[in-house]
Amino acid sequence: MRIVVGTHSFGRHGPVLYSFGQVDPVVSIAPGRVRGRIEQDTAVFLGVPYAAPPFGENRFAAPAPVAPWEGIRDALRYGATAPQPHRQHTLVPEPVIEGEDCLNLNVFTPDPGGPRLPVLVWIHGGGFTAGGNASPWYSGCRFARDGVVVVCINYRLGAEGFLAIEDAPPNRAVRDWIAALRWVQENISAFGGDPSRVTVAGQSAGGVACAALLTCPPARGLFRHAICMSGASMAWAGPERVRALAQALAHELGVPPTRAALASVDPDRVVAVQDAAVARLSRGSEAVRMAFGPVVDGELVLAAPYDSIRRGVPSVRLMVGATGEEFNVTAAATPGGVDEARLERRLGRMGLGPDAIAAYRTSMSGAEPWRVLGQAVTDSTFKAPAIRLADAWAGGGGSVHAYDFDWRTGVGDMGAVHCLDIPFAFDNLDASGVEEVAGAAPPQALADAVHGSWVRFVVDGQPGWEAYEPVRRPAMVFDETCKVVEDPWQLARTAGFSAGRR
Repeated sequence: MRIVVGTHSFGRHGPVLYSFGQVDPVVSIAPGRVRGRIEQDTAVFLGVPYAAPPFGENRFAAPAPVAPWEGIRDALRYGATAPQPHRQHTLVPEPVIEGEDCLNLNVFTPDPGGPRLPVLVWIHGGGFTAGGNASPWYSGCRFARDGVVVVCINYRLGAEGFLAIEDAPPNRAVRDWIAALRWVQENISAFGGDPSRVTVAGQSAGGVACAALLTCPPARGLFRHAICMSGASMAWAGPERVRALAQALAHELGVPPTRAALASVDPDRVVAVQDAAVARLSRGSEAVRMAFGPVVDGELVLAAPYDSIRRGVPSVRLMVGATGEEFNVTAAATPGGVDEARLERRLGRMGLGPDAIAAYRTSMSGAEPWRVLGQAVTDSTFKAPAIRLADAWAGGGGSVHAYDFDWRTGVGDMGAVHCLDIPFAFDNLDASGVEEVAGAAPPQALADAVHGSWVRFVVDGQPGWEAYEPVRRPAMVFDETCKVVEDPWQLARTAGFSAGRR
């Protein structure tokens, strides 16, 4: 049945048009009609394909168009996730769903028949080897309540999405992101979205994906705002490294590193040996970096992205930030623990000289060595790249806002840990799995502040505080009390990290 358009109402952050009454909203898009369902006064469409299944003749190929269908296709359940390891413990609950039709997306809209609203396209994290769009943390119902249409996408992971293979197009996952954004341009108006008002956002690897799209020539004009949460590095892998990874994976599989040979191997088998291939390649290294990710190809991913930015940025408004203690959980669980000797060795391998190491010890006087290591890795992996991107974007004449999520959970030693800001940004503090990370009573007022800022940024590119500039470096610090602070990442900025430089 067609959804019945309701009346104007008011969400927590402004007026929206809700749809009430009838069930089973149906919309018409390019390949055919899709049926969704109503959840929290939101029309929800799950598992909608934006490209053909990337298997069979489409394995290791660029995303292919969706085949049209007859009748009405149900979009009532989450679609398949990309092949990935079945990990037992992750901070974000992201179920693994079997199936080949993994290039799918979810749409949350207050009214498919209403006025065209701004659109938020969400790219999930997971180190480019795991994750999916079916997490309850990514429900877009609260954004829809506040007048934003949300699209959450899946994309190919690991070797399927990023491995450089002879006679196969590189950066297949990047091509998936672009295909999803083009789907939004062609179809989102059917869901009440405005294709001229698209914001692309992501966290961790999803934030890195957004950073890649900023300088990706084929992505120009597909979005007007971008949010990089805990992921802003542009230290793309070069040809030598990706060739070595392909050779290592092929060695583990016992096949040559060609498209035909690798396509003959079951996807689950490829996933099963990925970690072994990465371990073979990085043996003896303690560096923290993603093995898979965007690869320099000169077409989609540029070799010198910062130079491109400094020559002039596209008219995209950017927001970039991180949590205060991204790496706490991993540092606390370091095998064998972290003593002073290991701390100094790790900091030295990150490019820190004696003065910088002394600065960390002074600023964190009395802290256990693992906490100092956790902060240094947080700064190296997340904050220093965010500063570099913000400086370059502002220097190229672009608009950029910076933030730091500093609220510390009382759960264990997590602190302001990686991923903690996601349920606050989505205003999903009641979602499954949030209590295990944020505790029994996370502050709703903080969620109102973070989520409200994200809504404002999606609407007009102005989150509610002054823009970043590379002299005073103002950034919003989200905590029990939210305030703008000048240069809150000074230590990360001045430490001299070698990681992430390119």
